Amino acid sequence: MDTAPLPDADSPAGKGKALVDDTAAAIRARILSGEIPIGAQLRQVELAELLGVSRTPVREALRQLQAGGLIEVLPNRGAVVRVPAPWEVREAYEIRAELEGLACVRAVHAVTPDVLRELREANETVRAVSSGGRDAGGGAAPGAGSSPATPNASPSTSANDCFHTLIHTVAGNRRLARAIKDVNEAFPRNVSALVLQDNPRHREDNIREHERIVEALAAEDAERARSEMKAHVISAGEQLARWYEQRSATVFRG
Repeated sequence: MDTAPLPDADSPAGKGKALVDDTAAAIRARILSGEIPIGAQLRQVELAELLGVSRTPVREALRQLQAGGLIEVLPNRGAVVRVPAPWEVREAYEIRAELEGLACVRAVHAVTPDVLRELREANETVRAVSSGGRDAGGGAAPGAGSSPATPNASPSTSANDCFHTLIHTVAGNRRLARAIKDVNEAFPRNVSALVLQDNPRHREDNIREHERIVEALAAEDAERARSEMKAHVISAGEQLARWYEQRSATVFRG
């Protein structure tokens, strides 16, 4: 079967696609960090001015994000950041739990003392920020090593992301890491921070769950590491789903 050739990267079509992809990535990053909150309208003129591009790539980028489920088009409002349904969150986190459990199994025999130290430091950053109430600003998490984190995220979100991403990296399966990232990017990351911020008991549970995961990795107990990670992710998904349940969509859509 004949297929249309992909546009050359240096051709006008190739450059146009790259610009749309970059524009979509820039908008997605702002949504995931909470800079553009859930329920917010996405006005093409404002986005074009903010990103320094014309309206055409913005329009195409919004279509791309709509196809990915991150935004939706509502009557009389246009494009808005989509508010996920609680059942969507539960389904996604059920998948994420299995994927992250597998990452732990793969990481068990590859983890080093340095990695364990980084995991503990990232978790202590979550504890310090939570207890100090300093979770409003962005920036990289101190003591979290070189693991990538969500751009413009709060310190505790960055540290939490570093904790999980470090395990994905050590697991040594890029396709697995990409699949986990895809699940995470289905929902704005700042909401997870709000869930922890609103619930001190859940914050402490989150920290203790991380500690049990590190203990299992240090003991090279693959099944316990998998079990602890799966329980941790399912718990996080349930808390997130309940957060959405407690807030009517009209709060975000006006």
